[in-house]
Amino acid sequence: MGVLRFDFTGLGSSAGEFANTNFSSNVEDLRLASEALGGEFGGPVILLGHSLGGTAVLAAAGQLPRVAAVVTVNAPAYPAHILRLFPADALSALAGEDAEVAVELGGRRFWVRRQLLSDLTGANVEAAVGSLRRPLLVLHAPTDRLVNVANARRIFDAARHPKSFVSLDGADHLLTGAGDGAYVADNVAAWVSRYLPAPALAQGTQPDGPPEGEVLVRGTKGRLEQRIEAGRHSLLSDEPQGIGDDTGPTPYDLLLASLGACTSMTLQMYADRKGWPLDGASVRLRHSRRHGDDCRDGESRPGMIDLIERDIELAGPLTADQRARLVDIAERCPVHRTLLGEKRIVTRLVEESVGTS
Repeated sequence: MGVLRFDFTGLGSSAGEFANTNFSSNVEDLRLASEALGGEFGGPVILLGHSLGGTAVLAAAGQLPRVAAVVTVNAPAYPAHILRLFPADALSALAGEDAEVAVELGGRRFWVRRQLLSDLTGANVEAAVGSLRRPLLVLHAPTDRLVNVANARRIFDAARHPKSFVSLDGADHLLTGAGDGAYVADNVAAWVSRYLPAPALAQGTQPDGPPEGEVLVRGTKGRLEQRIEAGRHSLLSDEPQGIGDDTGPTPYDLLLASLGACTSMTLQMYADRKGWPLDGASVRLRHSRRHGDDCRDGESRPGMIDLIERDIELAGPLTADQRARLVDIAERCPVHRTLLGEKRIVTRLVEESVGTS
């Protein structure tokens, strides 16, 4: 999945002068960004815009044939809404030919020109929404003081089905409250999943990634981050902040996860085979290094040894004997046996293939 995030000219982290822009140029920015993304990934499938960016994606979506669904967050129903934030004297000054005035929006000072005024008042986004013919998700905060929630109603009423609305109760315009951004992300992720294309494999082909039973691990552009590929599944591993960037579980986390997953699977399979009422097993694991003479294992030699502690919680109306037997079975899960059994790791240097990077 490819994601492109950008700010309009002169806003956020974007370079350029806001005074040189208008609503039409924002829509054009979206079209050009779509073309840039299309050069790598085939063009965007989902468009999401915040504030005036949401109004822009509503106007641009009809020009982008690959777009399957649109999402707006705290968006005005019409571009001219921004003019309500301008002081009356600034609007009067913009009435003059080639006028340019400074206005303060959200604590920042912007220079705007007459072309912005003319362009904003001439745009008809509600008509574009009515002919959008794309699924639409509207998210808006009833407590938004910059763009009131009546704008969400106008957008929602103008759109055809399928359409959905999510109220961002208690949030402000910029979603600065703790958890507001995550709440929006969770809702958007769940909603757009219905409109994202499912991965398709041609008949007789194999999925990308290593063959069954083989795992491929490659370093990424991160400092210590590693991408792990197992069949068609992909995940990241990293070290915590301060050592790495904490973009994924550590290698020891993955080791514990492997033992925990195998333990739970083994218990469930055994209970199913016996017809026992096991409703699920939870396995909590911890790894540490202890001095050998501190451990109960009398065969441990003095010095540091690796200790894995495993707590198992069994759900369901099991008898005491069944619970005791399942704890014994946990000791026999394949990964457990691998960790405790005799091991040998053979390392070979493989020459880099031509064309790999």
